[in-house]
Amino acid sequence: MKTVLVTGASSGMGYQIAQRLAQTGYQVFGAARHVERMEPLAAVGVIPLQLDVTKEESRTAVVHQLMERGQRIDAVVNAAGYGSFGAQETVSDAEAKRQFEVNVFGLMALNRLILPYMRTQHAGRIINISSIAGRFSSPLAGWYFASKHALETLSDSLRMEVRSFGIQVILIEPGVVKSRWEAIAMHHLDEAVAGTVYEDQAHAFQQNMDRTYASQHASEPAIIAQTVQKALESKHPRPRYVVGYLAKPIVWLTHWLPTWLQDWLIPQLM
Repeated sequence: MKTVLVTGASSGMGYQIAQRLAQTGYQVFGAARHVERMEPLAAVGVIPLQLDVTKEESRTAVVHQLMERGQRIDAVVNAAGYGSFGAQETVSDAEAKRQFEVNVFGLMALNRLILPYMRTQHAGRIINISSIAGRFSSPLAGWYFASKHALETLSDSLRMEVRSFGIQVILIEPGVVKSRWEAIAMHHLDEAVAGTVYEDQAHAFQQNMDRTYASQHASEPAIIAQTVQKALESKHPRPRYVVGYLAKPIVWLTHWLPTWLQDWLIPQLM
C-alpha cells in the first residue's frame, strides 16, 4: 500500500483526489485547514490532518505525523491553493504576499520537508497542482497568474535537481474545473476593485468567468483526480498533464498567437 499526502483535501480537486486514491487502495493522508470538512472522507479511509501551509510549525507537524503513522511517503499531491483576483493597482501588498505564501512558498516549503525522506527511499513523486494560468497571463488576475508561473518554473527546476535521487516532479495544469475556486476568486476581485476605476472592467470580466464556469462543458473535479492517479501509476509519467475544459486550446493559442493578438483575445475569453 503506497502512502500519499494530499493537501487542500477539504474541498474541490483536493477532496476528489483524496477520495479517489483512498478508494483505489492508497493510504491517504488528507491535509487542510478545515479538518471538519474532511470528515466524510474518513468513510473511505482517508486520515485527516490539520495543515496551514503558510505556517512552518503546521507543516512540520504534518510531516512528523505522516511519517510516524505511515512510515514512508511515496507521493505528495499539492492541491492547496486559491485565486486572488484584482487590478495590480488595487491589490494590497498583504494580499499579494498571501497569494504567494499559499500558492508558492508554503507549497515548496512542504516539499522541502518531504524530500529528505524520498531521497532515503530513492523513490517518490511530487505532484504540484498548477493551472493553465501558469502558461499565459490575464488582466485583473496578475498576482494569481504570477504565482502559477512561479510554481511552474520552480517545479521544472526541482524536477531536474532530484531526478538522480529517483524522485519525479509532475505538474497538473487544469483548465476550467467546477469548484469553489471561481467564487473565491470573484469575491477577491469584488473587494479589490470596489469604488475604483476598474469596476466596469471587472464587471465584464466576472460575467465572462461566470459564463465559462457555468458552462455545461466545464469539467468536474473528478477528471483531475483521474489524472493524478494516472501520474502516480504511470511507469514513465509526463512532466506536465494539461487537462480539463479549454485547457489544451488555450495553451495552444497562447503558444502560437502573437502578443498583440493575445492582448485582445484573452480578455474576451476570461
